[in-house]
Amino acid sequence: MLPVSVATIRLFLHVFAATVWVGGQIALAGVVPVLRRVGGVEAARSVARRFQLFAWPAFGLLLVTGVWNLFAIKVGDRSSAYLTTLLVKLLLVAVSGMAALGHILFARRRPALGGALAGLGVLAAVGATFVGVLLATG
Repeated sequence: MLPVSVATIRLFLHVFAATVWVGGQIALAGVVPVLRRVGGVEAARSVARRFQLFAWPAFGLLLVTGVWNLFAIKVGDRSSAYLTTLLVKLLLVAVSGMAALGHILFARRRPALGGALAGLGVLAAVGATFVGVLLATG
């Protein structure tokens, strides 16, 4: 078996948190409409609130490990193309987090806005995931 390094742990934690944050949002997008139809609005809200107990700590772990990744790769030594790509990823991460927070704040009072923010958030999260892979492989 290959040896486990600090870099392995760092990357594992980052990917693990992304699976919860991004994958959880995608799963909720598929489950909540059915749950709302079968169990009612309160059942859907209960599931979404429960998801938040896992999602927000995962988002926090993504931020911490993301900063850790930046220190580990010596970002100042990277090309301008890499830095531009990194900026795009950071913007997508910010949009993902802000849209998710906006969804929580507005979904009940303005459902259409809440839904739009949820959609924007998951698209930004998927985009950030793609750009993160690009940073690692490009």
